[in-house]
Amino acid sequence: MSDPNRKRMIRTAAIAIGAVAGMTAMSFAAVPLYRAFCQATGYGGTTQVARAAPTRVLAQTVQVRFDTNVATDLPITFTPKQASETLHIGETGLAFFHVRNDSSVSVTARATYNVAPHSAGQYFNKLECFCFQDRVLAPGEEADLPVVFFVDPAFARDPETRGLDTLTLSYTYFRSVAPPVQTG
Repeated sequence: MSDPNRKRMIRTAAIAIGAVAGMTAMSFAAVPLYRAFCQATGYGGTTQVARAAPTRVLAQTVQVRFDTNVATDLPITFTPKQASETLHIGETGLAFFHVRNDSSVSVTARATYNVAPHSAGQYFNKLECFCFQDRVLAPGEEADLPVVFFVDPAFARDPETRGLDTLTLSYTYFRSVAPPVQTG
């Protein structure tokens, strides 16, 4: 094989190996990058986390409905304590959800959440939420879990959300894949 052909083959092989390595790296980075994108933009109904409630409360109201789901492999009952809550945009709301471990063993679970319609996710802010960490439920344990939230006043100005008067905050509990925390 001539020297120019050999160099061309080596360059082609290096490019192919680099492309495969780059695609592999991107596949591992895709989930955290997508999660960061959704949290920053509210894409896909991802709610925002806030440090403080807004100082402005509008006269316009919005009804927030509450929805709960449980993964099929998780032996718990999970329900909202109230079906919905109507509040002024910018006003802080408080909702409770009831969870009960129906099994004879401890379970570790985490709730994921979203808001529908998806265009409203960027305006739905949580100040406190049980969804931020894993929860260990002892056999038969029950708990009422609070969510403190508000709908940002910018919701009323956005052309995509301006006419909306009902949102749905939906939670799904899944078995946690994180290793159990050792105490003692």
